[in-house]
Amino acid sequence: MAGVSSTEHDPNEHDLDALLSGETLLSFLEVAERLGVPVTKVHDYVNAGKLVSHKKDGTKVIPELMLDGGTELSKFIAGAITVLLDGGFNQEEILAYLFTEDDSLPGRPIDALHGHGAREVIRRAQAMAF
Repeated sequence: MAGVSSTEHDPNEHDLDALLSGETLLSFLEVAERLGVPVTKVHDYVNAGKLVSHKKDGTKVIPELMLDGGTELSKFIAGAITVLLDGGFNQEEILAYLFTEDDSLPGRPIDALHGHGAREVIRRAQAMAF
């Protein structure tokens, strides 16, 4: 059944809040200003799977680390998101994966996507998704 969430009451919601607690979280308007695009374009990026958002205190936010250098979209992050979405992951699961420490990288996948570990993170995302 398309559109039916397997997490009607997501037990990981508080875990995701904890994972993102130390992160700079940007509103869609703040992301639009940094990217130099209309706020509707940020909604398009989320709908197209180039960015993922998290609902915090009733407002959708995007972690600053989702942007490359805080000012542009990252092709590696967008690629990892696309692979995970295609594999059936929802936005919360993608954020949890990207922001959870992984000693084998070392660090978090989101950090590796900004450096030399980007291709490895995408390879792992492909393996997890299928």
